[in-house]
Amino acid sequence: MTTVFTRITVSILTLAGVAFIMPASAETLFKIVTVKDDIVVGLNDAELNELGGDAGGIAKAIAAKGSLSLWQYAVTQKDGERMVAPLQKIGVLANASLRVEPYKQPFKVVPHQ
Repeated sequence: MTTVFTRITVSILTLAGVAFIMPASAETLFKIVTVKDDIVVGLNDAELNELGGDAGGIAKAIAAKGSLSLWQYAVTQKDGERMVAPLQKIGVLANASLRVEPYKQPFKVVPHQ
């Protein structure tokens, strides 16, 4: 189920490039939908638990804190295999309307650092 709170503006904080460092925790992907665009972000188990464990918790955290720093994910290809990997660290700012929803896709997900 999706939760609607406030529209966000995505502000790129740093350009980290595509990282292929594999930490021990699993990665869960979410799509943040605004009137203007969509962005896929990933959280590891510890980050997800800290924010409430689901899409609703992430939306509440963005609304309550005003902003969150998250890893943006994108489909990439390495050695002929498609995967979803971290692209860059971004800032998500609360603004007018926001929807956060779980993001399912068929590719391997590479965890962020």
